[in-house]
Amino acid sequence: VLMSLHEMFPAVHAAEMAVQRNPRSWDAWQTLGRAQLGLGEIALAIRSFQVSLHIFPMNPEVWKEDLSWARKLHEQQKATKTEAVQALAKVKELSQESIPDYDFESDEIVAVCAAIAEKEKALSAAKTVVIVSASGTVQTVTVKENCPATPDETLFIRAR
Repeated sequence: VLMSLHEMFPAVHAAEMAVQRNPRSWDAWQTLGRAQLGLGEIALAIRSFQVSLHIFPMNPEVWKEDLSWARKLHEQQKATKTEAVQALAKVKELSQESIPDYDFESDEIVAVCAAIAEKEKALSAAKTVVIVSASGTVQTVTVKENCPATPDETLFIRAR
């Protein structure tokens, strides 16, 4: 009755209680298996149907309907899991292939780093200063560290 009302948790609970009261009842084990199928517990349902068949092996309903249906569902579940694992492995494999393996100690990388360092050194050695005169004239002057080339500071306003 509970399964027909789609109350699967109470149905499983009731069927478990029936099995506890009479563990030799094939009907109780069959009902428990059907309720477990309703919850999606396929492996548990197969076990319950097997116990039911062990108690009453000549029951064609359990053989033909319940157990065969549960085994088909189990095979489908296995196939779905296998496909999901294969798809996940393929995605993982693709993500690993897309990241190239760099050799950070190769001569080319060292040469590029040295060139960048030299360029940075040259840029830091020479500073560019923009000077605006009192009359509004704009002048850009490159100042090196050791030789200041700025005009008299009383006539100009410095800006960065």
